Amino acid sequence: MNNLELKNRDLDVLWHPCTQMKDHETLPLIPIKKAHGVYLEDFEGNSYIDGISSWWVNMFGHTNKYINEKIKEQLDTLEHVILAGFTHEPVVRLSERLVKLTPRGLDKCFYSDNGSSAVEVALKMSYHAHLNDGEKNKTIFVSLKNSYHGETIGALSVGDVELYKDTYKPLLLETLQTTVPKDMSLEAAQIAAADFETLCKQRADDISAIILEPLIQAAGYMHMYHEEFLVLVRDICTKYNVHLIADEVMTGFGRTGELFACEIANITPDFIVLSKGLTGGYLPLSVVLTSNEIYAKFYCDYNEHKAFLHSHSYTGNALACAAANATLDIFENDKIVEKNKILAAKMNDRLQKFKDLGNVASIRQRGMVAVVELKGYKSEDRIGLKVYQYGLSKGVLLRPLGHVIYFMPPYIMNDEELSTMMDTAYEAILGL
Repeated sequence: MNNLELKNRDLDVLWHPCTQMKDHETLPLIPIKKAHGVYLEDFEGNSYIDGISSWWVNMFGHTNKYINEKIKEQLDTLEHVILAGFTHEPVVRLSERLVKLTPRGLDKCFYSDNGSSAVEVALKMSYHAHLNDGEKNKTIFVSLKNSYHGETIGALSVGDVELYKDTYKPLLLETLQTTVPKDMSLEAAQIAAADFETLCKQRADDISAIILEPLIQAAGYMHMYHEEFLVLVRDICTKYNVHLIADEVMTGFGRTGELFACEIANITPDFIVLSKGLTGGYLPLSVVLTSNEIYAKFYCDYNEHKAFLHSHSYTGNALACAAANATLDIFENDKIVEKNKILAAKMNDRLQKFKDLGNVASIRQRGMVAVVELKGYKSEDRIGLKVYQYGLSKGVLLRPLGHVIYFMPPYIMNDEELSTMMDTAYEAILGL
């Protein structure tokens, strides 16, 4: 087997995600044979540093020995069982740990398969909780401008990134968007929060929840804002009986500097949505955590209209739960959050030199996410694609968001790998 043979077989049968397949007439696919640590290796022995954690999921490197062992142990015991009327030790243990780790007051776990599905769970649960309280008109969801929450119909409806949303607008739910803080300043946070309160004054009787990505709008070109916005929004939601849904699919599990972004603002949302890093990048799993108060609104003698009749076939999959428990073991035993702060400081040091490039508009960072935003390019220039291609030629996987180059590496990256990743991006931008 070689790269060309597998690439040709792939193009005969596969349709890849977020991809214009015609690009691959000139842009070669990269067939990956194996991976270890931060490296991906193709069939011809070429290695690539995974600078984006394979779409933001991989925390502790590929084929991590400890996670591998725990999945193998689980495989010989129980691979999966229906979670309706049955349970198993890995899902109970994982739930107990998540309740302890997430912000105080999030007491119950509801599992799904991926981030988009979990967003749908949170939206339905919010609406249904209000309905069970007799509030039939709370059918509207609010999200932030420039937001992204997934690509199923409900999740897409509450997003606001045109690239993903415009084509499917006729299919989507009616939603409202409110101002996102324009930058990371305190003043911007206060102005945006005031706009949200104005909206609540006008429409609170209709609004079920606001959903937001705490601190970083990932697919929204890695836009970042001040944590005070979360504090103010939490207070406004409480005041106007609107739920707060924190979509921590990307920001959760150490990406922003603490285990969860909501910790930085010291708030407890009504719902928190987790996925991606939950299993260390191994298996699909997501979870929505909510309060006992909301759980109680569905708890009654059997009534099919009050029960939360939502399910996924692989809910609480035992193998995925084993991977998630192994991931949490590593966080706990290796003091990852503390180590990440050291690694983030090194990223910040290397980020500074980008400011000297004439085509760089700005740099920014929040924890383990660093960003270089370029200026002077149009979308048709496909500048991100040029950076991507240059990176691959130097053995580094970068996948820019248009004119935004970002770094979101696995947490095990060493100094030499970090320098190679960021130096490669610097060279790519310098040569544009």
